[in-house]
Amino acid sequence: MKTLEVAIIQMNVRDNKEENLQTAYKFIKKACKYKIDLAVLPEMFLCPYENSSFPKYAENEDGVSYEFLSNIAKEFGIYLVAGSIPEKDKDNNIYNTSYIFDRQGNEIGKHRKIHLFDIQIEGGQCFRESDTLSPGADVTVFNTEFGKIGVNICYDFRFPELSRLMVDKGAKVIITPAAFNMTTGPAHWEVLFRSRAIDNQVYTIGCAPSRSTNSTYVSYGNSIIVSPFGIIIDRMDENEGFMVSTIDFSYVDKIRNELPLLKHRKSNLY
Repeated sequence: MKTLEVAIIQMNVRDNKEENLQTAYKFIKKACKYKIDLAVLPEMFLCPYENSSFPKYAENEDGVSYEFLSNIAKEFGIYLVAGSIPEKDKDNNIYNTSYIFDRQGNEIGKHRKIHLFDIQIEGGQCFRESDTLSPGADVTVFNTEFGKIGVNICYDFRFPELSRLMVDKGAKVIITPAAFNMTTGPAHWEVLFRSRAIDNQVYTIGCAPSRSTNSTYVSYGNSIIVSPFGIIIDRMDENEGFMVSTIDFSYVDKIRNELPLLKHRKSNLY
């Protein structure tokens, strides 16, 4: 089995945990009418993207939201890359964490954002995740009957070494829950997803929150899927909704055979 049906959920994130969970459930339920295999939620879909919200919304791994997400995967029989939520560990450190569940609702992966979003753009965005969040340290790849899939979160995607490490572990798809803003989004969103796809000969998937100009942090939206040849397969606008697309793992093999970049990289030159 080589083709995977994936649903990208671009939802409007509100200052209400239960409402956000129900919104995620609603869109996944609608997407399942298209016989999807996997659903992806946005970065920090559980709470507003602001430092004051992260401690307020943070949960342990066995928390209410974790169980809710696990049950969604089990109820619909899908893989779920659950965007990211604030995760609190036993020492009260808080991480920007993506949980990955299989079709039975079992956790088969977990990615803690490695590169924290600390930026100061003159006349643009200023944000410091490190004021409240701790960094992760692991390269995350999970296995499916279709093939291996890598997961990173937003700012991680700017660091090409991480994508290559996921590919070295067998990833043919890289999923990135991300909340680019109105400064970085128009400038870099498409460029990054196409570049990482071409360099690594993988499908790249970016899942963003929808845009709300009433939020303190305004998301660019524009959730996207790019082929391993660098072609945009599907792309949303700024509005809330979802899209369903087909990922063909055999096409990754075709591109890698025709343009054997990874083979050349393994030479002594590198």
